[in-house]
Amino acid sequence: MKFEHQKTNEILRWFEEISKIPRCSKNEKAACEWLVKWARENNFEATTDKVNNVLIQVPGTKGYENSPKVILQGHVDMVCEKTPDSPHDFCKDPIKFVYDGDWLKADRTTLGADNGIAIAMAMTLALDKETPHPPLELLFTVDEETGLTGANALEPGFTTGKILINIDSEDEGTFTVGCAGGVHTNMTMPFEPEAVPKSYQQVKVSLGGMKGGHSGIDINKEKGNAIKSLVYTLYVIKKEMDVRIAAISGGTAHNAIPRDAESIIFIPDSGKDKIKAIGAEVEKTLKMEYKNTDPDLFIKIVESTDAFTTALNSDATANALDFLLVLPHGVASMSTDIAGLVESSNNLARVRVEDGKLKVLSSQRSSLLSKLTSLSVRLEAAARLAGGTAETGSGYPPWQPNMDSPLLKKSLEIYEHMFNKKPIVEVIHAGLECGIIGDRNPGMDMISIGPTLRFPHSPDEKLYLPSIGQVWDFLAELLKQIH
Repeated sequence: MKFEHQKTNEILRWFEEISKIPRCSKNEKAACEWLVKWARENNFEATTDKVNNVLIQVPGTKGYENSPKVILQGHVDMVCEKTPDSPHDFCKDPIKFVYDGDWLKADRTTLGADNGIAIAMAMTLALDKETPHPPLELLFTVDEETGLTGANALEPGFTTGKILINIDSEDEGTFTVGCAGGVHTNMTMPFEPEAVPKSYQQVKVSLGGMKGGHSGIDINKEKGNAIKSLVYTLYVIKKEMDVRIAAISGGTAHNAIPRDAESIIFIPDSGKDKIKAIGAEVEKTLKMEYKNTDPDLFIKIVESTDAFTTALNSDATANALDFLLVLPHGVASMSTDIAGLVESSNNLARVRVEDGKLKVLSSQRSSLLSKLTSLSVRLEAAARLAGGTAETGSGYPPWQPNMDSPLLKKSLEIYEHMFNKKPIVEVIHAGLECGIIGDRNPGMDMISIGPTLRFPHSPDEKLYLPSIGQVWDFLAELLKQIH
C-alpha cells in the first residue's frame, strides 16, 4: 500500500521488517541483534548493555554537529495477545498486517505498533539525508511491557543527551508530560486438592468474548475483567450447589485487562441441568452490565474431559472464591489536581494454579508513590487473611510534569504554527519509561509523542495511518529547531 506522504511509506516499510522478528517481552534478543547489525551496516556506532538495551549514535547533520544531543527513545518489546481462534505463534511467526482504510491492524493478534512504530520512525530519521537534525542517540529499551526492566537497568553514562523525545504516546496532537508509577503484587494461596466424591461430575466454565485493553489507558472505561466475571459466576453457582475447583486460569500480562478466563470444577451429578440455567442467567446479567463495553461477552458451560480426579474441598473452594472476589479491580481514586485523570488503579491481571498454589498477579498504578504503597498493602493484607502470602516488587516511579519545560514550550509553538491548532498537553495514567529515565538523570528535559493508536495490548490494536506523517513532520521541525 502506498501513501502520499513518502515518509509514511518508509516508516511502514521498516515497521514491517521489525514485525517479522519475534519480540514479545523478555524475548527481544533477536530484534536487538538485528538493530545493531542494521546500525553497523549503515556506519552508525551501536552498543548494548547487560540487559540488551540498544544505543545507536547518529551524527548531527551539517551545521548541527555541535547542537545539543537529543535522545529518541522507544522500546523493542511488544505485548503478545491473540484471539482464542488465532493459530499465531509469537515465538516464530511474523505479525501479519491487515490494511483497513486509514487503519493498520494485525490478523487476530496485537499489532506491536506499541512500540515498534517508534523504532521504525527513528530508523527512517537516521537514514534521512534531507532532514537537518542535531546529534541523536537512538535508545531502544527491552522488556518495557512487563515492568520497564530495560529502563530500570540503564546505567549512568550509557546515554549522554539531556533532551529526550519518547515516541510511545498514542494520540497525534497530544504531548504527554507526566505519567503514573506502577508496581506488581504476586499473591499465592495453598492449593491442596482432595479426592472428589464419585457422585460428582467434571465441568468446564469458560468466560470470554470480552474486549480487554490497556490496564492504564482503558482502566476508566468500565471494561469487564474476565477473571472477576468468572469468579462471580462460580460464586453464584456455589450458592445453588456444591462446587469444587480443580483448576482456574485467566489473564496474560500485568498491563492487559483480562479478556478470557476458565475454570474446571466438580459439581454433584444432580446439578448438571441446573448449572447451565444458572450460567445463562448470569450471562444475561453480565451482558446487560457490559452492553456498551463488552457486547460479545459469553459464558460457556460444558462437560469437561480433562484428566482431573481431585479438587479443592467445598470449604477451600469457598475460601478461594472469597479471596478472588474481594481483590480490587478498576479505578481506585481520581486526581484532585487534574480533572479527569485517574490517580490510582488496580488491574487484577492474572490467575493460575501452578506448583500446588493458587497464584494471582495484580498491577497497581498511581501518580503518587504513597497511594501505590497503600494499594499494595491492601492486597498483601487480603492474601494474609485468606491464608496466603504476597510479595510486592520495587516498581517504577511516576513522571512528575514540568510545565516550565523549554522542550514543551518549543513543541507547543511549533505545533500550533504548523497545524494552526493547539495540541493537548496531558498527564496519563499509563506508565512511560520517562519516569525512570528522568528520575536517574536530573535535569533531563522530556516529552512524549506518537501517532494515533487504538486498543493497545489487545488483538484489536490498530494504528491510524494518516497520523504517522503528521508526527514525522512535527518531529522533523522540532529537531531542526534544536540548534
